[in-house]
Amino acid sequence: MRPENDLVNRWTPPKKKSQNPPADWSRIVRLFRPYRGRLAVVGALVALSSLVSVASPFLLRAILDTAIPQGRTGLLGLLVLGMIATAVANGIFGVLQTLISTTVGQRVMHDLRTAVYERLQRMSLAFFTRTRTGEVQSRIANDIGGMQATVTSTATSLVSNATAVIASVVAMVALDWRLTVISLLLLPVFVWVARKVGRERKKIATERQKQMAAMSAIVTESLSVSGILLGRTMGRGASLTRDFSAESERLVDLEVRSNMQGRWRMAVIGIVMSAMPALLYWAAGITAGHGGPAVSIGTLVAFVSLQQGMFRPTVSLLATGVQVQTSLALFQRIFEYLDLPVDITERPDPVHLDRARGDIRFENVDFSYDPDQARPTLHGIDIDLPAGSTLAVVGATGSGKSTLSYLVPRLYDVTGGRVTLDGTDVRDLSFDTLAAAVGVVSQETYLLHASVAENLRFAKPEATDEEIRAAARTAQIHDHIAGLPDGYDTLVGERGYRFSGGEKQRLAIARTILRDPPVLILDEATSALDTRTEAAVQDAIDALSEGRTTITIAHRLSTVRDADQIAVLDAGEIVERGTHDELLAKGGRYAALVRRDTQLATTPVS
Repeated sequence: MRPENDLVNRWTPPKKKSQNPPADWSRIVRLFRPYRGRLAVVGALVALSSLVSVASPFLLRAILDTAIPQGRTGLLGLLVLGMIATAVANGIFGVLQTLISTTVGQRVMHDLRTAVYERLQRMSLAFFTRTRTGEVQSRIANDIGGMQATVTSTATSLVSNATAVIASVVAMVALDWRLTVISLLLLPVFVWVARKVGRERKKIATERQKQMAAMSAIVTESLSVSGILLGRTMGRGASLTRDFSAESERLVDLEVRSNMQGRWRMAVIGIVMSAMPALLYWAAGITAGHGGPAVSIGTLVAFVSLQQGMFRPTVSLLATGVQVQTSLALFQRIFEYLDLPVDITERPDPVHLDRARGDIRFENVDFSYDPDQARPTLHGIDIDLPAGSTLAVVGATGSGKSTLSYLVPRLYDVTGGRVTLDGTDVRDLSFDTLAAAVGVVSQETYLLHASVAENLRFAKPEATDEEIRAAARTAQIHDHIAGLPDGYDTLVGERGYRFSGGEKQRLAIARTILRDPPVLILDEATSALDTRTEAAVQDAIDALSEGRTTITIAHRLSTVRDADQIAVLDAGEIVERGTHDELLAKGGRYAALVRRDTQLATTPVS
């Protein structure tokens, strides 16, 4: 079985998913589990930093109440050095904990990106036919990118601020418990306000990420080479700009709402906490004025210093809580993709074939894209294709020709019957075996934005330069490549738009030739070629097909005359089967298709 990313395993939810927030929290916490050793070091640094920080007010009290009034210069020097040492130690601890926590956070983000990408790689072709590319890109880029602050600093911030607050409260109680009670009276109210603000921002964050995904989809579709060509040739450039502007305007509104939501309430909290020292001075003065126990100047200054020291981590802690609740919306969107059911999976103990012979059988095959589909796309398909033989599949558009061919490499799984390779159900074979055994050249050629050589080596990374050139020669494209200024180092451009349709198709054929699979699927592989180029490439395909099992989805019937068998599909069923001559003699559906093809070929273009 192909090993899965450990994160995918860790994040696979139970069958009955809980809707309670703690389930989300526990899942998020598990993201950091592989790095618990480093986080323990961060925790230790945070604890030391908090202890050192709490020491400063006590040193200050000793300076004000003892060293200065008693004129003890030696003690004063030691206390001052102690305060300087605490500042230096805090600086060092802060740098170290930032380094470690940032590294851990970035590793978690890397794990998330990799896990989402791997899950998407395992999704069936059907998923990508119904999902906008921009939406997929937004989940990986915007959603995970939006979590950067949370995963890189939140864990450290929570531990650091919580430790600082606890240590400060303990020290404040040790100094004066009455002033401590006054300082903490409003803290529960502040916590409630922060949680409320966090819930409100979480809702807005969900809307904002959806809007960013919509914008990403528009950019991906309209600013690709195909999108630019379509927009300009249809005169829709201004309209597309207006649509993008409208989407961007909605994003502006959501961003402003997200940043301003609860801002006044949080500001009030800050004002109240900033005014707390004045309240403490007033309380100390009133207590002393009414005959209560007096608070020494040193104790009062040290307490206010502690209270102000607690102010910063408390506000930070409240803000972190708001940020974490907001980030839950991003985590949920990422987990949605990680929880996507994988339709096509590898068996726990798959069958491996060193080198497939190429015997293909379709045994009473049914297929539907949707379980609720009234009529299946394919029904009752029975085909026996011995190794080395050729099958041509013809029929009207929408008859299921391409779908039939995609069942062999398991781009889709049958919903009834089975497809076998060398007598083994393709669902029982390992993915590596299928990838090595079946080569596909589809009618929609896809080339990477890389050099010609890199595009060809995508099929066989270890291929030598001579192997690449030999494959290009067989595909009738070597002379053209060699004539380019940069030869095989020429960049093909986005989706190969620096090459013509016929040239791209021949590069795709060369790529498959280089892989050398025993089974070839040619899904209208010559449909983009002119008549002269088609003839040359067809000769190359014929030579390549010698001794290989070949399934050809035919657009031009002239290319399938010599097939060992021809299957005519209509509405997902085989209505005729035989050789070219046998089917012509029957005078049925195939003969009608040939007559139509011949008429189209001989009709002069006006």
